[in-house]
Amino acid sequence: MTRKTVAVVVGRWQLVHLGQEALFQAAFGLADEVIAVLGSSHRARDPRNPFVHEERRQMLMANLTPAQRERLHVLPVRDYFDDQRWNAAVAMGVQALAGEGADIVLVGHHKDHTSYYLHGFPRWRQQLVDRLAEVDATAMREVFFEADDPDAALAVMAPYVSAPVRAWLQAWSRLPEYQRRKTEHAAVQAYRKKYTAVAYMTGDAVVTVGDHVLLVRRNGPFGEGLWALPGGHLDRGEKLVACAIRELIEETGFPLMPASILATLAGVETFEDPLRSPRGRLISMAHHFKFGPMASLPEVTSSDETKESRWFHRDELAAMEPQLFEDHFVILDHFLGLIED
Repeated sequence: MTRKTVAVVVGRWQLVHLGQEALFQAAFGLADEVIAVLGSSHRARDPRNPFVHEERRQMLMANLTPAQRERLHVLPVRDYFDDQRWNAAVAMGVQALAGEGADIVLVGHHKDHTSYYLHGFPRWRQQLVDRLAEVDATAMREVFFEADDPDAALAVMAPYVSAPVRAWLQAWSRLPEYQRRKTEHAAVQAYRKKYTAVAYMTGDAVVTVGDHVLLVRRNGPFGEGLWALPGGHLDRGEKLVACAIRELIEETGFPLMPASILATLAGVETFEDPLRSPRGRLISMAHHFKFGPMASLPEVTSSDETKESRWFHRDELAAMEPQLFEDHFVILDHFLGLIED
């Protein structure tokens, strides 16, 4: 009996271009079925990830024949910023879609340092193909989101992006989300010009009272309206734990003295993945301030930097992943164990 062959293609596809489409066509030529592992799924939009995973699935499907669509499976996978957990999630998801006994082949090409994932699945066969187009999604996003006229941008992109994807992008550019993405893209470009050091340090506060967690709703220009941990940039001469406590009080009006907050410090962890923030290399030291149950939750307020501050029960947090800023869901998961692997 002949084993079913399943090709796996991994990517984010944050604007699908001809090189990526050619990679899929190679995969269809090799296998009975194709699994598209859609990275950076379930998270909130940002300048590096302007399209949610359902929109990226639509772009991928736009270029396929009806028969190929029947053969394609899409596997959304979140960012863990932990290679071991990410590899395990991909392997488990692929196995579930491919079924027992399938011959799995990983199809890809060595683009740059981000292609190291190709070595994370030694049990699968690997089929490397030549890079099929001198274009990348980052350049296409810059053209699309920096142009005054999206239709003119799409005309410039014609040699690199297929007609069906350009038609999809043209329709999407008429939605309010396009202008929000343009605004945040411009804010990130300005931020990167202002902050040019190799890296910057920030302090974040994970504050729990019993089963409740304190979050703030951001007031732009980055992550407008998203929920986040209280935190911010380290001041000159300041300790990181002092930074986290200062930002907590400034952003939420937390009604306890710094010494009382410090006495509840239960854990500290560094989050330093180079891609955790589209603004640049921001290294965060997250501090877990753990209070026991109280008769009533401490009263908190908003600030100039936040639209509101609010307590959430930890059971609410898993469903909030697409509403959380940058990697703050990952930080919360580290301290509170939100993801069931």
